[in-house]
Amino acid sequence: MKKLSVSELAKLYGYSRQAIYAHINKGNLSKGSDGLIDFSEALRVFGEPQKKEDTVNQSQSINSQNLTEVDLLKRQVDILEKQLNQAIQRENQSLERESFYQEQIEAMQRLLEAPKANMTTFTDQSFKQDIATDPQDGGAPN
Repeated sequence: MKKLSVSELAKLYGYSRQAIYAHINKGNLSKGSDGLIDFSEALRVFGEPQKKEDTVNQSQSINSQNLTEVDLLKRQVDILEKQLNQAIQRENQSLERESFYQEQIEAMQRLLEAPKANMTTFTDQSFKQDIATDPQDGGAPN
């Protein structure tokens, strides 16, 4: 069988060298007197190494998932931007309408006749007692 160094084994299985050394220190994986690890020993501990095609396919599927997620997020951003623009447009229309109505109110108030000085309004009325005069007394009060 083929013998591999710790670095080669780490690359083959996608582990760090520290992880391989941890397996050796625990006694899960044995190393020969030459410092190399027999491939059959690695198979026993780690199983079949993953083929590069599998990792490429997995990364491609992850990339395609990310792309579809990115597309979905872009669509959501577009929808939200449209909604924001519509809300801004509605707000501007409301402000214009409010300004128009305020101008109308001010114009109508200017057209109203100003109150006359001798007229009293309902809020200005105070109770005044009329002084009764006797026409025979010559206008003298009682």
